[in-house]
Amino acid sequence: MPLYEHVFLARQDASAQQVEEFTTQITGVIEGLGGKVTKTENWGVRSLTYRMNKNRKAHFMLLNIDAPAAVVSEIERQERINEDIIRYLTVRVDELEEGPSAMMRKTERDRDERGGGGFRGDREGGGFRGDRGPRRPRDEDATASVEE
Repeated sequence: MPLYEHVFLARQDASAQQVEEFTTQITGVIEGLGGKVTKTENWGVRSLTYRMNKNRKAHFMLLNIDAPAAVVSEIERQERINEDIIRYLTVRVDELEEGPSAMMRKTERDRDERGGGGFRGDREGGGFRGDRGPRRPRDEDATASVEE
């Protein structure tokens, strides 16, 4: 059977529970029509690049699907009907990605880079100014540019 990656965006106003219920409903449709969902990832609420249907943020959900094309047509039809779904995209792939998707790896990498606080003063080199040295008083700045 063909393999698909399916991502849909649900309105920010929808609760996480409603998004999970819709995901469960889609999974039931897929399995009822002879397919299977191999992986489900909730990417959480993220900002959109531009406003879509008066929404600035949305719940992102990824499904890896192993199913016939008719199943994809049916879930897309149901997503068109549902008011809470802003956008969806289904892409046919040669093989499904094992482990966490690129979005989940990015989230984990960002969390690791931030460390504990995410405060600029936590950087090596101490202080906000790094290795640039102390700031000159304002009076010296004005005279230095005239002399040079």
